[in-house]
Amino acid sequence: MTIRIPNLVKTPASLSAGPRIDAWAKVTGQALYADDIRWPNMAYGVLVASPYPHARIVKVDLEPAQAMPGVLAALAGPGSVAPYGIMPSTQDEHALATDKVVYLGEPVAAVAATTLAAARDAAGKIVCEYEVLKPVLRPGIEKENPGMEPVHPGRLEGNLFKEVDLEFGDTAKGFLHAYTTAEDTFFYQGSAHVAMEPHAALGYWTPEGRVELITATQTPHYVQRELAVALGIESYRIRVRASVVGGGFGGKSELFPHEIAAVLLSRACGRPVKITLSREEVFYAHRGRHPVSMRVRTAWNKDGRIQAMDFRSVLDGGAYASYGLATTYYTGALQTVTYTIPAYHFHGERWYTNKPPCGPKRGHGTTQPRALVEVHLDRVARALGIDPIELRRRNLTPAYSVTINQLEVGSSGLQACLDAVESLSNWHARRSRPDPDRGLGFACSAYLSGAGLPIYWNPLPHSGVRMAVNRDGGVQVFCGLTDIGQGAETMLVVLVAKALGIKADRIRVYTADTGTTPVDLGSYSSRVSMMAGNAVLEAAQRMRQILKDSVCAHKGVAQSMVVQDGELFYVQGDEPISFTQAVLWAEEDLGPLTTFGAYTPPKALGRYKGAGVGPSPAYSFTACVADVSVDREDGRVTVHHLWVAHDLGTPLHAPSVEGQIRGGVVMGLGEVLMERQAFNPDGRHRGPHLLGYPIPTIRDVPPITIAVVGEPDPRGPMGAKEVGQGPLNPVIPAVINAISDAVGIDVNETPVTPDKVLRALNQKSRRKGL
Repeated sequence: MTIRIPNLVKTPASLSAGPRIDAWAKVTGQALYADDIRWPNMAYGVLVASPYPHARIVKVDLEPAQAMPGVLAALAGPGSVAPYGIMPSTQDEHALATDKVVYLGEPVAAVAATTLAAARDAAGKIVCEYEVLKPVLRPGIEKENPGMEPVHPGRLEGNLFKEVDLEFGDTAKGFLHAYTTAEDTFFYQGSAHVAMEPHAALGYWTPEGRVELITATQTPHYVQRELAVALGIESYRIRVRASVVGGGFGGKSELFPHEIAAVLLSRACGRPVKITLSREEVFYAHRGRHPVSMRVRTAWNKDGRIQAMDFRSVLDGGAYASYGLATTYYTGALQTVTYTIPAYHFHGERWYTNKPPCGPKRGHGTTQPRALVEVHLDRVARALGIDPIELRRRNLTPAYSVTINQLEVGSSGLQACLDAVESLSNWHARRSRPDPDRGLGFACSAYLSGAGLPIYWNPLPHSGVRMAVNRDGGVQVFCGLTDIGQGAETMLVVLVAKALGIKADRIRVYTADTGTTPVDLGSYSSRVSMMAGNAVLEAAQRMRQILKDSVCAHKGVAQSMVVQDGELFYVQGDEPISFTQAVLWAEEDLGPLTTFGAYTPPKALGRYKGAGVGPSPAYSFTACVADVSVDREDGRVTVHHLWVAHDLGTPLHAPSVEGQIRGGVVMGLGEVLMERQAFNPDGRHRGPHLLGYPIPTIRDVPPITIAVVGEPDPRGPMGAKEVGQGPLNPVIPAVINAISDAVGIDVNETPVTPDKVLRALNQKSRRKGL
């Protein structure tokens, strides 16, 4: 259930509680996902993948496939495209492997045919010969095997992709003068996005030399840019449209090999070509959560306040760069946003390995360190004899402050979030009367409302909107954002309706098309409400002023004499003027009515290398309490209830807010108890399907009580902040802390599976001599 408690939290009413604008199409099956799209004369494409994680390509023979019935084109890697990558400084991928393969499942060849069955049959006939190399399957393994070939030969750093070392304040002094110190290590297992919709794309190289790509993507603008690099053509010749997207979670936020292959096959055969990945292929395409090994050391005074923190992370990045440059920094960036840390040192490393490339997943780079920090704080609280919630309360970063690493924190409802879950869970009463093998755990977190810098650094707006009002009073909104299921298009409608004072059914939105909409950087980093929201609000406010000016001109009155109430303009002593009439007068005065809005985040304060990762216009805050029990016989963990309080500023659309919070919480449950992107010694995924990779079903989800905390931020559109990713992060450590409270064991890795629980219980028994 979702609640608001006035005496605990400030919760302004949501601007809208109506149905989402895409609800009917989705529940009736009318929404067209990428694989639903059929074009005349369309061909079907299939990729041929490497069966080895690390090997030189000796030969790829396409002739047997080309001779098969129905085959229209077949391609192999050498000479196909230029290297590309989402980050400008780390473009290390090819659509089809050229001289070697670096992960099992990497595409080597592609074939197009008149039917999907013919394409699959032909793909099976392509002959690939390899010289198998020893795979690099964990960071730094080459130190034990000096003769091992690196994942990418020729790099001076070997397999070390990125190393970061940052210090703020005097951490040595903080540890030297500490009342006590503490240290913990933790391993956070990698995980996959498991969106309901697999990746799919339809590409067409037109006779005029232009490219049309319809694809399941979160970032049409970035895909257009990357595709131009890969194909070696101007970006204005490429039009990218996002289809209806069946979930993304970060897994569809860059250019993928199948998208390029569809375009190249189309160029070769002269027809549109569609490629849809199987579920197994999606697991190998990956770009999911990095496995991260971490260590934290903290210094404390006797009152339970942090004096210094040293945080270290080692990321297993897989075979390619992806977003890894940013991910490395993110594992150290946001610790200071939640807690005041007077001195802070961060060392991070990301390594190449012969596994599918990792990238951004919901909570990008912040989920892993949050798990360790919150578990660590519970152990410190236990050692100091301080209640875990009280320990956090003493260390909260205040609102409207600047952190030691120069991040500017605006509004903060974290204190209210703590108070809410503390009260709702009956925390103190239940902790003082514990049930056998049942415990409560607490954690909190912070997250971005959009990244402060674009991936391609430039001074241009991060989001643009064009608005047109027709003579009939209909409003058209054009924006490049992508709705990936989170309700982004509904958010645009809610803000425009509120700003113009009109009914939502007057408004139509057109999104995610590089050919017709202004640039929006995409749906990632929980940026859409903040950035596209501010842009559309600016366009709507300008349109509202145009209409009011025309009413004033036609009535011969001053601005102060005109008042708008809903869809009517009132002039003292005169009949009300309809919205449509105001539109007609404005078009009479000015011609077709069009306004523009744009949003650029404020400049970051930091000037050190790496300062571009972490700044945000605003931060959301979340607190969570978990109620769990542990079965000592079989090690099973049962989550009985979760209480989650989230500070998202002003809630724009109540159903979307609740859906995003619940979705994040359930994803967190999966990561803490069952999910792992694990591989065998031969580089093969241990379960690249939904039977081998368990995720929570409805039967696994406990009751979730949600408290919506409204701490409006002046930088957000009508005070709104993010809600899409932040609620995930505290769930993982809250559950782990509850396990510790229940049976007195310390768990230092995810997922917390029954075998690990039993192992920890046995170790505890041996230490006690039982």
